Amino acid sequence: MIENYLQVLEESLHKKMDVLNGIEEANRRQEQILKEQPVSEDDFDKSIDEKGVFIDELNKLDEGFETLYGNIKEQLLEGREKYKEQIASLQKLITQVTEKSVSIQAQEARNKVLAEKFFADRKQELGNGRRSSKAAFDYYRNMNQSHVVMPQFMDRKK
Repeated sequence: MIENYLQVLEESLHKKMDVLNGIEEANRRQEQILKEQPVSEDDFDKSIDEKGVFIDELNKLDEGFETLYGNIKEQLLEGREKYKEQIASLQKLITQVTEKSVSIQAQEARNKVLAEKFFADRKQELGNGRRSSKAAFDYYRNMNQSHVVMPQFMDRKK
């Protein structure tokens, strides 16, 4: 019975690795999008949505893994020698998952810097547009308020 649970845990870790690979690929695409000029905001939004789907799936896998492990933890500790091989396999997979997670966190940090630069540039562009629009509006308003004053001195000679 525990062998089946251990197999399910192993499958869960393999699925988690697949999801992490998907997140890693989405991060690469996101990095490319942020490095392009001009940045495609639609593509950037799509990549964020795609990563959101992966993250939701990752959370479900984590919850399932934790629940299942919690159910068999006692039996697994008691029969440590009996399940030594499967435990070693699980530990190896957990190490791989952890290494992949660290790699993804590093990618996320690099992408965050790129995204912050993009948003700062966009904010500056909007500020410049707002200033030039305000200057044009102020000029228009001033020109409408200035009334043409007729000459005060007239030559009345004929």
